[in-house]
Amino acid sequence: MVESVTETKLEGLRHILRSTRSLLVAFSGGVDSTFLLKVARDSLGDAVLAVTATSPTFPEAERHEAVEIAASLGVEHITIPSHELDDPAFTCNGPDRCYHCKQGLFSELTGLAQRRGIDKVADATNADDYNDFRPGIRAAGELGVISPLADADLTKAEIRELSRQMGLAAWDKPASACLASRFPYGEEITVEKLTAVSRAEDFLRGLGVRLVRVRHHGSICRIEMNPGEFDAIIRSGRRQLVIDYLKELGFTYIALDIEGYRTGSMNEVLTEDGDKRSRNLSRTAVTTRPEAQ
Repeated sequence: MVESVTETKLEGLRHILRSTRSLLVAFSGGVDSTFLLKVARDSLGDAVLAVTATSPTFPEAERHEAVEIAASLGVEHITIPSHELDDPAFTCNGPDRCYHCKQGLFSELTGLAQRRGIDKVADATNADDYNDFRPGIRAAGELGVISPLADADLTKAEIRELSRQMGLAAWDKPASACLASRFPYGEEITVEKLTAVSRAEDFLRGLGVRLVRVRHHGSICRIEMNPGEFDAIIRSGRRQLVIDYLKELGFTYIALDIEGYRTGSMNEVLTEDGDKRSRNLSRTAVTTRPEAQ
């Protein structure tokens, strides 16, 4: 029964994609955008363009991987610079930070699509994303960016399983997110801080940690990872290596969050009412689009 429901959703996704003449996919190289790009390529052929936005908020390794994945799928792919760090509304890091980032990015992408004669711009928002605080979804709705995965009601687990069946290497790739998500709201985002976070996470992955977030709390570095991997950094001989390296990056205190990794942990400080209001705004922006009705 689960398989038939998932297959029905997949066919719904194909129908949504085929209703467009051509598509620009905002492509990060993550699980969701890789799956979307694959199905779009299968549904629309060469009428698909993948675009990856680059900035200090996007790890360089992720950019390289996005280039390789797009090439393996036979999709035309370009990278463009994004300029969120030039926007004080973004760098001041309020709870609506992602709205300002996506507003700028999607404005660039819709402009590019118009110049290229491309019918629609799509992002890889999935059905589960409405369960978290995602103000960027509102920006997508305002600018007419479609979210085919969400419109097809595909969840993260379903996307991973379909990706596995399709033989996509990214099917079990750990969750990734913009490096700006590593900072508590209100702490200014700078290139220097982003660089420190990126280097810290690269170092920890080099020790064999598969999924890690280094949360930047000023002088405090709070490490989130799966509890089953704690031993990778605290066992004999490694703990001091981690401490020394992270202190070289400018952190004074090194903390391991024993609750472990969880998506959207920086949103835990938001009030329940504020969270609900944002989700409702996001849903309204998406579900009132003609494509989603």
